[in-house]
Amino acid sequence: MIILITGASSGIGKQLAIDYLDAGHKVYCCGRNQHALKQVEKQFPDLVTILNFEVNSLIDCKRQLESLELLDLAILNAGTCEYIDAINFDAELFSRVVRVNLEGTANCLQYLIPKIKRGGSLALMGSSSSFVPLPRAEAYGASKAAIEYLARTLRISLKSANINVTYIAPGFVKTPLTDRNDFPMPMLVDVNFASTHIRKELKKRTWLIHFPRNFTWLLKIVRVLPTRVQHYLIAKTLAY
Repeated sequence: MIILITGASSGIGKQLAIDYLDAGHKVYCCGRNQHALKQVEKQFPDLVTILNFEVNSLIDCKRQLESLELLDLAILNAGTCEYIDAINFDAELFSRVVRVNLEGTANCLQYLIPKIKRGGSLALMGSSSSFVPLPRAEAYGASKAAIEYLARTLRISLKSANINVTYIAPGFVKTPLTDRNDFPMPMLVDVNFASTHIRKELKKRTWLIHFPRNFTWLLKIVRVLPTRVQHYLIAKTLAY
């Protein structure tokens, strides 16, 4: 397959790239950290193409993505996370997160959708935080909830083009991003677990990929409860 992965310089994106490369697929590894991308290229020099750019720059996306060959799979994984103190709401912080997670995804979509083969697949990296409201995650959760909605609509809209769309909603995965978290992360898994699960489900063209199941199913159950009950359980669990 010919695969493109954004955010391939660290975390889940990097592990996905390595695992797909190890299986003999050609991978466009996209990211901001050129040094990290070069390390992946050294392992698989005949299969890697590095694309070093900022997803939140439409000009960068156009320059790097417009002339690509046709793709079998595009995984839009690039993202960031910052937490908000709601009492002292920070609009600039909120905008930073949304620019990367949501607008960065949209910038890539403009140039990547025309490059996905008929019968190909598009995967958008979200988060299980899109299932329920979580304090301090106002910016991150809102951006991922928007990604979930975007994936749902694209799955319908791109059906006529025979492009399968998948929404990926991980729980806590140990990455450089989550290493900055200052709170307990229940049922934390590593990037190897995440990559194995994602690749298995993408092969089956699954709509929703969520893991670890014990954790994400709890969130999905809470999601269907009445709002008052949701808020009570979340506040009680998180001691707010």
